[in-house]
Amino acid sequence: MKQGPRNAAIAIAAAVCLAVTAGASFAAGKKPRGESHARGRYLVEIGGCNDCHTPGYAMSGGKVDEAKWLTGDSLGWRGPWGTTYPVNLRLYMQALSEKEWVDKARHLTARPPMPFWALNRMTDSDLRAIYRFVHTLGPAGAAAPQYVPPNQEPKPPYVTFPAPPK
Repeated sequence: MKQGPRNAAIAIAAAVCLAVTAGASFAAGKKPRGESHARGRYLVEIGGCNDCHTPGYAMSGGKVDEAKWLTGDSLGWRGPWGTTYPVNLRLYMQALSEKEWVDKARHLTARPPMPFWALNRMTDSDLRAIYRFVHTLGPAGAAAPQYVPPNQEPKPPYVTFPAPPK
């Protein structure tokens, strides 16, 4: 009994089914998710990105629906540098290509409390994984408030950092 052609036919049928399923998911607006997506999600969680860039995340012990992740926040961070606000990464990263994101993250400098040096030190692979994860979330939310210089009073709410010791 020859099973070579039969096995080949089964393999082809399985491949066609997988292709049709993948195509239907893509057509339905579902973005493919894989190892890079999972890695990006993991890095966003352990890197503390949500702590500032997701409203209510830190105060709720991380219990915020993923649909609201990385949408920026109106809670300001005030110190000698002025008042900064966590940018809406879901809107910001939509305007960048993956290569542009990696280049920006690699050379980023930012005002406190953003730990830009952590992004600077990430591998290209990790930065690409973060980019891909954020892109699967899609655009959502509104832009964060603009930076307020040190000589101007920001609108509440904001957290005041003490001046560094002299």
